Amino acid sequence: MARSELNDELLRRRQDARLGGGPEAIERQHAKGKRTARERIDALVDAGSFQEVDPYITHRHTAFGLDEKRCPGDAVVVGFARVDGRPIALAAQDFTVIGGSFSEAQAQKVCQVLDLALKAGTPFVALNDSVGARIQEGVWSLAGYAELFWRNTQASGVIPQISVMLGPCAGGSVYSPGLTDFIIMTEGMSHMFITGPEVIKTVTGEEVDFEMLGGAQTHAAVSGVAHFVAADEDEALTVTRRLLDYLPPNNAAPPVRVAPTDDPARADPELDSLVPLEDSESYDIRQAINRIFDLDSFFEVHARFAPNAVAGFARLHGEVVGVVANQPAWLAGVLDINASDKIARFVRFCDAFHIPLVTFVDCPGFMPGTVQEHGGIIRHGAKIVYAYSEATVPKLCVVTRKAYGGAYIVMSSKYIRTDLVFAWPTAEIAVLGAEGAVNILYRKRLAEEQDTAARERFVAEFREQFGSPYAAAASGHVDDVILPSETRGRLIAALDYLRDKQVPGVPKKHGCMPL
Repeated sequence: MARSELNDELLRRRQDARLGGGPEAIERQHAKGKRTARERIDALVDAGSFQEVDPYITHRHTAFGLDEKRCPGDAVVVGFARVDGRPIALAAQDFTVIGGSFSEAQAQKVCQVLDLALKAGTPFVALNDSVGARIQEGVWSLAGYAELFWRNTQASGVIPQISVMLGPCAGGSVYSPGLTDFIIMTEGMSHMFITGPEVIKTVTGEEVDFEMLGGAQTHAAVSGVAHFVAADEDEALTVTRRLLDYLPPNNAAPPVRVAPTDDPARADPELDSLVPLEDSESYDIRQAINRIFDLDSFFEVHARFAPNAVAGFARLHGEVVGVVANQPAWLAGVLDINASDKIARFVRFCDAFHIPLVTFVDCPGFMPGTVQEHGGIIRHGAKIVYAYSEATVPKLCVVTRKAYGGAYIVMSSKYIRTDLVFAWPTAEIAVLGAEGAVNILYRKRLAEEQDTAARERFVAEFREQFGSPYAAAASGHVDDVILPSETRGRLIAALDYLRDKQVPGVPKKHGCMPL
């Protein structure tokens, strides 16, 4: 065969691989409003940067007509590329090939590129669109799942892993995304569930549609499985690019610092009047976050889940930080089961990847009631104190108003090794709020005397003696009382000082987090 013929054959094979399931399958994909795997990759990565790996692998199975359904590359496109100049590895499932079904060959390809990501120390991004396991391959498909899950687990805490859901994801397929750090879902297009509506109806009699069972809104607001929700594919890929911008390439490197564009000495006087003087009045902690950190840098995670807590990434003088806060505008910022899980998971991610933590506290305590107690609020709340206690990154805390009881302890208090704790003049740090404390301490006397003036005096005295930020500062429970408008400058200076923080560890295999 002549050299030109060899080259022509290569080009022909390359073109065949690029066609995936063929023109008709591609048309059907487009008719659903969905891109093909390769189109998604092109839309995500820097132009011309994608380098494909294993484009000619095909499956080896013949049962149920599979011998007539062989496509080069099988049902996934894998390789490495750059996003905004930074290297990533990625895998994009190809729905045009047997519905993107997860096969032995697909597992081989995805595992190969994930292994490369671990060696190179780059983030891994999965673009998911699949009907699930390729049942025609029997246990070989399941073995492929197991190989991938094992690698997801080994990569956890070593490289960031992101799952972008651009279509269905059912059965065993959900566990790989579930093992990754962040899940981005697309409204009206992506669905995730272990068991589909038909099986549920057969087994339990319950009737539920795809959207209610496993749609983006369900997983973003109810289950907490999804960290971000996008309106369409374009937005999902935009969210992916923005998320990558805040993440380091791996656990041995810090997040990328950008050139500061915001004045480090900027003091926003509006902050000084943000927190209402009345305990019963609410405010949006996001207003404080947006005014303190670099302008337009706050990127919220899990925004629809457990809205009584706020978590996300921001930049402080160009440096990436993780922000955690109670949200007084929702349930007074109380901690419940979902908020506990949300905070603990985010704190542990930041600690794994050298992202400093800044925590804002305004919390009256843990949510009372049998629903919470029976649901394991003790166990879930313990996750927060565990996460903060094991975290070795620089940790700063700002008490804006209420810091009562157990909530004070778990929300990055000084005695679980937070480096510096600041309080605003509006801070109240105590075992209980003044009203509740007086009800207990003076119960008998107040019942006998029915003296409103005495009650008000007792409340004022308790606040002065036990709830004042100056009382906490006098005993070293907080390191300084600062004006809210000073917060930005103080945080920047503290993080700059703590940049090279070192914490000697206790020799152990791993701790036993109360999961």
